[in-house]
Amino acid sequence: MVFSSLLFLLRFLPLTLLAYYLAPRRLRNFVLFVASIIFYAWGEPVCVVLILFSTLTDYITGRIAGYYVERDQRSYAKMAVAASACINLALLAYFKYIAFFLQTIHTVFSIDTPGWNPALPIGISFYTFQTMSYTIDVYRQDAKVQKNLITFGAYVALFPQLIAGPIVRYKSIAEQLDYRRESVDLFFDGIMRFTVGLGKKILLANQIGMLWNEIAAVPVDTLTTAMAWLGAGAFTLQIYFDFSGYSDMAIGLGKMFGFTFEENFDYPYESKSVTEFWRRWHISLGSWFREYVYIPLGGNRHGMLRQIRNLAIVWFLTGLWHGAYWNFVLWGVYYGVLLVIEKLFLFRILERMPSLFRHVYVILITVFGFSIFSYQDMGNGPGYMQALFFHTNAGLADQQTLYLLSSNMGLLLLGIIGCTSLTKRLALDKCLPQRTQPEACRRSIAGICFFMAVSVVCFAMLVNSSYNPFLYFRF
Repeated sequence: MVFSSLLFLLRFLPLTLLAYYLAPRRLRNFVLFVASIIFYAWGEPVCVVLILFSTLTDYITGRIAGYYVERDQRSYAKMAVAASACINLALLAYFKYIAFFLQTIHTVFSIDTPGWNPALPIGISFYTFQTMSYTIDVYRQDAKVQKNLITFGAYVALFPQLIAGPIVRYKSIAEQLDYRRESVDLFFDGIMRFTVGLGKKILLANQIGMLWNEIAAVPVDTLTTAMAWLGAGAFTLQIYFDFSGYSDMAIGLGKMFGFTFEENFDYPYESKSVTEFWRRWHISLGSWFREYVYIPLGGNRHGMLRQIRNLAIVWFLTGLWHGAYWNFVLWGVYYGVLLVIEKLFLFRILERMPSLFRHVYVILITVFGFSIFSYQDMGNGPGYMQALFFHTNAGLADQQTLYLLSSNMGLLLLGIIGCTSLTKRLALDKCLPQRTQPEACRRSIAGICFFMAVSVVCFAMLVNSSYNPFLYFRF
């Protein structure tokens, strides 16, 4: 079940909201937990056992860690944290990486390996990181032990962000789990935020994604340079609107149930350096790796060589987290190298450059990076990337390139504008300040009408369209 489906929008969500608000406050976490399990089981009933096992494992190890931390017996508490990490990472390694590792061993050493290829449980990368962070935070005394199993289960399986994030660390919503207060204003804000995400997904990501799919289907030996850049640019826009749209919907749904989740995107394509880009893109993942990997390794506290080592480890793991394919590892290494180069000398040079040059630099780096990211098949990926740099027999452009560009120009321009903060500034009236109360009222009514129009168009397109994937579901 996906957020951008009629099943979710017209059945699951209204029924869940009705049950939630009719239930006594003390039972609302139970309603959320049951609804979340039903949501997850709809597509993968077998994998419910896995998420329940992870929930129970970290609930028990968290209780044990908390028990020994209170008694200042940190060595025993550390064993509980280690047990949690080992069990969680073992499950993640088996379901997500076992086939990749076996295939790599077979390819490199020509050794026959078992043909294991278990089905990947949706969202396992996200909820594994969440449950691990809980036990670690209890050990660090950054979070209190959650003694209510249902409340902890509601945190782990919370359906708004279960499948594709944002990664919500326990300490950031621990108080909300027990003491949140729903309100009409928060609920209304949630509807607006959800509608923004739905519009990003249906009206932009899906439409731009069809352009990318059409270009990706072109044989690489007939691919022109202009078409390769058009396709890479389309994928760059698609993945932003797809993932940030999902995050918007998750944050909006959270508000409907009284939660306030942290932001996951901050207009990353406006960045002026790769370092800044990764402060704005998938913020929850970057924060997780910084807090639970980079800083424990020493961060930047022990000289430049140790910092480079730590960055290399983090970005290798970041690439591998995204998927069990070598293109994701290469993509992580690519960004790791760029970040190291910026820290060594490039950032100081960029600071003296014009703002426009720095923006173009980041966009080119990002578009090329996503061309690596987009090709799980490393057989075709190199040919596509060669076409980006004029290594193609098809030339610079052809009639098909011009047709695709002209027929999608309006969509691409809308996407380029939509991924900037211009629309947000307009919505907040920073560009057009309110002068009178009637004017403010008119703008509020206009905003509501706009959101209603977006909703109507999205519903109409959902009825008539069968193309509705979420790219980050595979992670």
